Amino acid sequence: MSETMVVALIGLLGSMAGSLGGVLVSARLTQYRLEQLERKVQAHNRLIERTYKLEERSEVQEEKLRAVNHRIGDLEEAMRT
Repeated sequence: MSETMVVALIGLLGSMAGSLGGVLVSARLTQYRLEQLERKVQAHNRLIERTYKLEERSEVQEEKLRAVNHRIGDLEEAMRT
């Protein structure tokens, strides 16, 4: 084998190893970033669920308050007559 062939094969092997290493590192980084994004989305979804539950509770409390105010009004009116 000539010297040029050996140098070319070494260069080819080096290029292949570098490319493979780059692809693997890039895939690992992408996987890590996806996991981080999934965690953020889960936290956001939990926040939305908690907000929805709080809004439901708030509506129930407001309805109860309206009912109590109505009853107080009825009692005040009954005391006037």
